[in-house]
Amino acid sequence: MTTTLTRALSGAVYVLLLVGATLYSQYSFLLLFGLLLLFSVVEFCKLVHLKPIFPLLIATGGYILFNLNNTVKTNEILLLIAALTVSVRALLFLFEKKDRHLDQLSKYVFLIGYLIIPIIIFTKIPFVYNIYVPEIIISILIIIWANDTFAYLVGITMGKNKLFERISPKKTVEGFAGGVIFSIVAGIILAQFYLHQDTTKWIIIAMIVSAFGTLGDLIESKFKRIAGVKDSGTIMPGHGGFLDRLDSIIFVAPFVYLFYQIIYYVS
Repeated sequence: MTTTLTRALSGAVYVLLLVGATLYSQYSFLLLFGLLLLFSVVEFCKLVHLKPIFPLLIATGGYILFNLNNTVKTNEILLLIAALTVSVRALLFLFEKKDRHLDQLSKYVFLIGYLIIPIIIFTKIPFVYNIYVPEIIISILIIIWANDTFAYLVGITMGKNKLFERISPKKTVEGFAGGVIFSIVAGIILAQFYLHQDTTKWIIIAMIVSAFGTLGDLIESKFKRIAGVKDSGTIMPGHGGFLDRLDSIIFVAPFVYLFYQIIYYVS
């Protein structure tokens, strides 16, 4: 089996699993992302050289606490503040010129604030209207995939100017622009024909997803660069690990959730 075919098949299985579990029920959605969280924690621990037992206990406890029990809005806002704070720290980490290794405290700060809390927040997004709306998650995933796909296609055909060569040599400014444009197009189409919601809102979400999804990919690349590895894992042939597939979702989630909270309080 060729590498391209293997990559296509594993990618198709991943997409079908995500879409199927999200659409089937809120319980299959929560179960799937709980498992993805645990796999990602193990991969992250390997990248930063942490023993995984305690991190897995933290992830499991946090996920159960905030998803299998009803939580008040205040607690969700506190989670959001924590995630956004660590997101700022992750951006500073990304733009540091020296690829320094993290101390033990920083490893746990990133584990909790960069990985665990954002995935918990992502699972809160389809409940923003106090009922489970899987179409929101499906639309966000489609926009992420549109951004990744067209950033790659535009980059390899038109890319000349490097976006962040030190961290990701293949990313280009032209590819990034192409990803943004086609993400917006996807957002418009989804708003009009799938979600039947306000188009302007989904244009903004598409811009958030495209910009912060790209930053999320770069941040994970920084972790891999310091660890001296190409992929976070090997569980998905041709695609690397689960963390490689979730890096955009992880970094996007707090900002999309923040946008929904702004809409809620303004309206």
